[in-house]
Amino acid sequence: MTPLQTAELASTPTDWPSTTTMVDPATADTARISAPVSAVGSTVASAVNADRAIPARELSIVVPTFNESANVGELTRRLSEALRGIAWELVFVDDDSPDRTAESVRRLAEQDARVRVIQRIGRRGLSSACVEGVLATSAPFVAVMDADLQHDERLLPAMLQTLRRGGLDIAIGSRYVDGGQIGEWDEQRATISRLATRVSHAVVPAALKDPMSGFFMIRREAFMDRVHSLSALGFKILVDLFASGTQPLRFIELPYAFRARHAGQSKLDSHVAWDYGMLLIDKLIGRWIPARFVSFGLIGSAGVIVHMAVLAALFKPGFVSFQLGQALVAAVAMVFNFFVNNLLTYRDQRLRGARLLRGLASFMLVCSVGAVANVGVAQFLFSHEQGWVPAALIGIVVAAVWNFATSSFYTWGRRSG
Repeated sequence: MTPLQTAELASTPTDWPSTTTMVDPATADTARISAPVSAVGSTVASAVNADRAIPARELSIVVPTFNESANVGELTRRLSEALRGIAWELVFVDDDSPDRTAESVRRLAEQDARVRVIQRIGRRGLSSACVEGVLATSAPFVAVMDADLQHDERLLPAMLQTLRRGGLDIAIGSRYVDGGQIGEWDEQRATISRLATRVSHAVVPAALKDPMSGFFMIRREAFMDRVHSLSALGFKILVDLFASGTQPLRFIELPYAFRARHAGQSKLDSHVAWDYGMLLIDKLIGRWIPARFVSFGLIGSAGVIVHMAVLAALFKPGFVSFQLGQALVAAVAMVFNFFVNNLLTYRDQRLRGARLLRGLASFMLVCSVGAVANVGVAQFLFSHEQGWVPAALIGIVVAAVWNFATSSFYTWGRRSG
């Protein structure tokens, strides 16, 4: 064909059919679309979008995980049985579990589009995982439950039905209302739970029988109304929800029997109690003083005790001079403060490996500057006849604020390596 023939062919009007037939390769459904030639492109695009639209989920279940690889498959299977006839999705929020929980969920998601995972890198904590999970969904109702199968998934339809009727913001799976059971707990754990419940009433309604429950369903609007006020500290997201926001939550507690863990190990340890205390402090005074600063200050006070004890052990027997002993124990106290803060105050940003050593170096540098500021401020005030006690106290406060603010950013706030 010559160039002239090609040009003639290109300029010749073509009688295109007035309809276009499309076949979706995923469903093999055929859609016949009538449209003018000029509108074929936009019509085809809208038809594809409409044909492939996924019905909206009515319920999202958010499950925070850490080393729960052995449980995610069984939980998904049980939810499929319990939620027949309900449009639902399951969102696992995994804190980069060493047992590769996130990979296990991805394998499930390959077979079930209702399942997905959010894998968090460098962040830890059940409450913050729940918040991120809820914010990643759009369903009008959101449930939170554990992955270990201790929460009875068969209660979810009753929760949903209760909230559908309106008039309530949240439905809670409760172990402490009539019909509820704590299962196979020993007396020590039962006593701790009851004590934690009583303490929580400083920030939640006394009518709430089981504020420690981690099993509940909430209306999205109620969650979004208070999400910016949440502390997202520790493990007790329900306490956080009730203690946040300007309007009280309208709630109902539904009984269920707490079950034994299906597989894996419990995450309960002494850190949980510390986190719970920090959550309560944040709800009580957090608007004025950050809970992390309270934790930082408490650990710093313990560091003073360590400082004095080690100094007495070195100086009083005459092992070292006072000046040398003071320098040595200052370093010891800094090391103590760093490791305990890394363990407790910043456990959700805990440093490990090479970053631990770099963090220690930066923390000691920050605290050394803080010590200089302490002495300088105290000396300045003392020289202006402020008295040695207030001068010393103000110097300590200045150093504490400096150490907290600067180490929060340079030691634990920035990620490198």
